[in-house]
Amino acid sequence: MLWLLLPLMGGVIAGKILPWSCPVGWLLGGAFAAAGIAVWFSNHARIWSIGLCLAVFLSGAAAYELRRARIDSWDSLPPREARLTLRIERVFPPLPDGKKVSGLATITEADTHLRELIGQRLYFSLGKKIREPEPARSSEIVVTGLLETLPREAPLATFEGFLTASGLNFQLTRGRVHDVSREAGTYALFCERMLERFGAILSHGLERQPALAGALRAMLLGQQHELGEEQTLQFRQSGTMHLFAISGLHIVVIAVALHGTLALLRLPRVAQVAIGLVALWLYVDITGGSPSAVRAFFMIALTHAALVLRLPVNPIATLSSAALVSLILDPMELFSASFQMSYGIVAALLLLGLPLTERWTERWPLFRDLPKATWRWHHHARDHIWRWLLGAVALGVSTTLISTVCGVVFFQLFTPGGLLANLVLIPVSSLVILGGFLSLLCGLAGLTPLCALFNHAAALVLAFMEWSIAWLLKIPGFFLHVEFLSTWAGLAVFGMVLASMVYGYSRQWTPKRGGFWPPFALTALALVLIARFG
Repeated sequence: MLWLLLPLMGGVIAGKILPWSCPVGWLLGGAFAAAGIAVWFSNHARIWSIGLCLAVFLSGAAAYELRRARIDSWDSLPPREARLTLRIERVFPPLPDGKKVSGLATITEADTHLRELIGQRLYFSLGKKIREPEPARSSEIVVTGLLETLPREAPLATFEGFLTASGLNFQLTRGRVHDVSREAGTYALFCERMLERFGAILSHGLERQPALAGALRAMLLGQQHELGEEQTLQFRQSGTMHLFAISGLHIVVIAVALHGTLALLRLPRVAQVAIGLVALWLYVDITGGSPSAVRAFFMIALTHAALVLRLPVNPIATLSSAALVSLILDPMELFSASFQMSYGIVAALLLLGLPLTERWTERWPLFRDLPKATWRWHHHARDHIWRWLLGAVALGVSTTLISTVCGVVFFQLFTPGGLLANLVLIPVSSLVILGGFLSLLCGLAGLTPLCALFNHAAALVLAFMEWSIAWLLKIPGFFLHVEFLSTWAGLAVFGMVLASMVYGYSRQWTPKRGGFWPPFALTALALVLIARFG
């Protein structure tokens, strides 16, 4: 799947960076022509592969143009008042005063002179009364507000950068709701109710520790607004803020817990897989369906499918397939921090981390001169701990390359101590996720006393994590404020580091081809030559 994913990504990037906008019809026509050439010359492997890659490349560029749908004539128009009907896609957490609600929506109806805006996605900010219910996902509301265009490009570290990277062209501010033209669907209301119920379950027994209760809800439900300002600052400076975004770590821990729970029920294998995947998807969708969570779900689903069908499992092909499906559904995800960090970190684990672990364990084994048949129990224990330690460090340094580049690009933070913090806190946070999952399971089953037990256990681990981070941040140079000279320079470095990993993996990291050093050297040179400290 990698040979299909790379042309698709190239086409989406070309659609974004080229100074001119090519008509979608031409791009699709070229894609069909290239696909036709590939089919006609199917017996010639080289022509077939070139034609297919070109077709995918042009399809990627067309998908970007269709999704972005920029209306150039609006760039020169001033802000204006507009009456629109919006279909709600996402609602952001409310501000503490509760007087505004904001989120993302799609325009479904507009006045006659604004008809060209139908189908456009925008950011909205609406005033509301404190006790007035928030608009639910998939509902349609009639609003009036100040409509203005967003810039074509904005710094990725800003909120405008997030909006433009998501493919939005407009924002509606100072809005007010006139009417609800269509209520939210049954499934969307179910997800909203379950999210509220999950939050209540995770808060049970922690009423006297609101900060820890908020941190537990943030980690299990991805509600980062539940963290206090000091907590957010500490986790961000330590490079561990990703623990509070629903990602592969959360999905894997919960998938393993679900598998263990269903295995105790002695269900058939196919039933276990079906029920487990449905429950896992509900968790992903209820918590917001972030790209990292969807990626992890797709990878687990493909792995389960391969095991049920008794097919070999290829992690890199599984990752590429998940990324390909995500970009087909929404090509704009390619430019989001969540997509790049999620897929980049997992790619680093597979391409660099696992081979580096194998190389280190072969090079530095314990008890080299002692036959394994003569080992005592303490030899096996020490060898197991040593191999685990080498693996943890190898996986940690490989993912640190990606998190370093992305941290500077998206957050202007370089955390040299992040490797140490993550080595300690990632295994510890797995206990928090497991405790939270067991609390949710008991809460849904009506076992309220057990909810309080698991919530207190998870809160105790969270308190240890906060204490550890506060202590680590006292180390001089643990984090630094750094930014690349330009956003595109940082994204280019990100692409080059990933490309060096793909090249090294394809050459089995042989010393003649540079060994494991190129990704590390590229990252270090980028920080020295094209980054600004301070």
